Amino acid sequence: MHLALLTDARYVRPAAPGDGYHGNIHTEDRLLSEALAHHGVTTRRVDWADAAVDWARFDAAVFRTTWNYADHYVAFRRWLDAVPVPLVNAAVIIRENVDKRYLLALEAAGVAIVPTRLVERGAAADLDAVLGAAGWDEAVMKPAVSGGARNTYRVRRGEGGERFAALVAEEAMLVQPFVHDVMAGGEVSVMVFGGRVSHAVRKIAKTGDFRVQDDHGGTVHAHVTTIDEVAFAERAVAACALPPVYARVDLVRDGAGALALMELELVEPELFLRMAPGAAPAFAAAIVGALRG
Repeated sequence: MHLALLTDARYVRPAAPGDGYHGNIHTEDRLLSEALAHHGVTTRRVDWADAAVDWARFDAAVFRTTWNYADHYVAFRRWLDAVPVPLVNAAVIIRENVDKRYLLALEAAGVAIVPTRLVERGAAADLDAVLGAAGWDEAVMKPAVSGGARNTYRVRRGEGGERFAALVAEEAMLVQPFVHDVMAGGEVSVMVFGGRVSHAVRKIAKTGDFRVQDDHGGTVHAHVTTIDEVAFAERAVAACALPPVYARVDLVRDGAGALALMELELVEPELFLRMAPGAAPAFAAAIVGALRG
């Protein structure tokens, strides 16, 4: 079996010396490729959007670092409909997960999420009205289709209304209450392969910020999961309409200490394979098991 490991054009070439961010991407793919090799599977990293890719060379493709898809969303959806090989995760899962409306479906299925209000593109965009109706004085607004904290802002009642209106004119937006525990305890990301928890990390924002992504100065630390985190993560994945091969379950705790889902990442999450010795083998086994049945 020969698999394409999907990335985007920025990360196809090897990292330059000293580029730790880019280097981590290649380290993670190397770990996965070595683990897949133990199953007789070979790999090659390819840019998902490269029209020159000969898909006949591959038996399937695994999403890894297609981190520009939100910036090329229409082209990405067309590619998703046309690519002639099986995808991991499956295309039907990807189509649903690229839009954060999936949070509302999971909530309806009984998964506790950070409370979320959806404002559709072109709708009346009165941020104060949204916050007032929800009873929130402070919130985070973010696009329904996004990544890397693009157009994600912390706002308070009485401010941010013009920016919100401008964004809603262009795309659907989500509004969520600001979770203060993120500032103190960060965000826990639990990796789930084949329905079972593999490992976890805790992502901490830089001082004064709430965005935990390393693009914005956040740091990543190994994390030993608690019993309730494991149960919550596996329950969230099990609530999906179709079982994903891999998932990253991003969790926070509310003011009462209860767990809530921030996001369920099923497209191209960083999986931090380098931070747990058994992670790459577990991921590889889940991929091979799904493809070989």
